[in-house]
Amino acid sequence: MKHDKRALVTGGAGLIGSHLTDLLLREGWTVRVLDNLEPQTHRLGKPAWVNAQAEFVHGDLTDRDTIRAAMGGIDVVFHEAAYGGYMPEIAKYVRVNSFGTAQLLEVIREDNLPIRKIVVASSQAVYSEGAAHCPKHGLVFPAVRPVEQLRTGDWTVHCPLCGADTTPVPTPEEAPVGGETVYGLTKVDQEKLVLLWGKQVGIPTVALRYSCTFGPRQSIFNPYTGVIAIFCTRLLNGLPPVLYEDGEQTRDFSFVEDIARANLLAAEHDALDGLPVNVGSGQGAPIREVAEQISEALGIRIAPEINGEFRPGEMRHLTSGTRRIRDAVGYAPQTDLLTGVGKYLEWIRTQADVKDYFSEAAQLLKTKGIVHKATR
Repeated sequence: MKHDKRALVTGGAGLIGSHLTDLLLREGWTVRVLDNLEPQTHRLGKPAWVNAQAEFVHGDLTDRDTIRAAMGGIDVVFHEAAYGGYMPEIAKYVRVNSFGTAQLLEVIREDNLPIRKIVVASSQAVYSEGAAHCPKHGLVFPAVRPVEQLRTGDWTVHCPLCGADTTPVPTPEEAPVGGETVYGLTKVDQEKLVLLWGKQVGIPTVALRYSCTFGPRQSIFNPYTGVIAIFCTRLLNGLPPVLYEDGEQTRDFSFVEDIARANLLAAEHDALDGLPVNVGSGQGAPIREVAEQISEALGIRIAPEINGEFRPGEMRHLTSGTRRIRDAVGYAPQTDLLTGVGKYLEWIRTQADVKDYFSEAAQLLKTKGIVHKATR
């Protein structure tokens, strides 16, 4: 794709946005960052890692004039801004993620702005459950596990056709999307809005479905997102990592620099235009093992706490099937989980005032009905 390399990175002060900004600047792009410095994530205001070579606009996606001003002279939009995690604020998710994205698209169309491409940050949270293999029916796409099942302490993913126990397999982009949490639902909104709009107006768009992204700069203040960050802050405060269900659920972890590179590839090639695209490692890691790895690496050996709690709508297993991005643009992750965790721990040791914000948040989630407890 030909472009003049002038990018807007929304959410550019955050984990992914800031690393993407650094990469774009290294690659010769001119970059403008738009970020509202959400206090939940940026408790101390604008972080020091926001690249001084990028123009910084402090503003909110829900403000039309802010979007209009930020769009001037831009060729490619990397739309990373979103409100994330497990929180009880339904209206805020919809306002920031769904409405904010819709408004951004509206401004581009109404003002006839010469945008050449939009790459939007979607998420593996758009899937109801990871793909699975049934001994009798082969590849199946199970629905979200019923709350009634989880209340009994049965964490298994059953075949939707015969009820048999299944084993997890990589999830392809063809798997049904639904969004079983408010966050997941708004990510479905974001990617569908962007892809549909792109087809209508003839502007190339790509929706990158990120797996669990981690790395340096992941907020140490936000107790609702980033399991690796949450485990670290707990352990550094002498507290056990808290595991939901039995801790054997698996996630696909991606190092943030790999995710940034996937964005650049999506922008510079047209092979992914108009598509939702998984970005992950293609490897599933049990959450319990991740907690143990971090504990070992920190030299703080505190056994994880498991007390039968669960979050309705949370998937049991999700490993990203990455054939599409691999075949189309040659993407391959360069940092494995253990190496990436090591880099994150190096970084978190440089941060002052690493407090535990999870305990208070966990109590709130129980009060609001986001976290439940199995009855047996």
